[in-house]
Amino acid sequence: MNALGELLKLEDIALDVDVSSGTALLQRIAVLLARRSHLVEDEVLGSLKAREELGSTALGHGIAIPHARMAQCGAAAAALVRTRFAIPFNAPDGKPVSVFLGLIVPKQANERHLKLLATAAEMFSERGFREKLRASGEASQALELLAQWPDGSGPMARERINA
Repeated sequence: MNALGELLKLEDIALDVDVSSGTALLQRIAVLLARRSHLVEDEVLGSLKAREELGSTALGHGIAIPHARMAQCGAAAAALVRTRFAIPFNAPDGKPVSVFLGLIVPKQANERHLKLLATAAEMFSERGFREKLRASGEASQALELLAQWPDGSGPMARERINA
């Protein structure tokens, strides 16, 4: 199992969420992350917004990874939100976003933060993976897909996901 799959639990995944703006989306992610990490929701939201102000965390292909490092955070936490309808999120390809992976990590956890972001970016760069994630009808299916991504992936991951 990969580092991201180890973080996510079923209750960290929300599918077909009705939000109409980036702010509403970040608020939904903050609720999930705050609950998981026992932090104050407004602090999580503020950290996510501050990071977005530095530049959009959208990757393109309808995917974004809103993330933040927080001094108050004791351990990394993740949340996956798939919106019912794609929303504008300043993606580099100009397309709206419907799949969001929210991450928070302790301020001092640079290596962990980078590993989580790298794993997520590699997952989401695979077209087959994105399609299967969008087709997941249940949170359990999305969780299984995320957890199955091999740690240290590469060509074997592509074969597994695209099979």
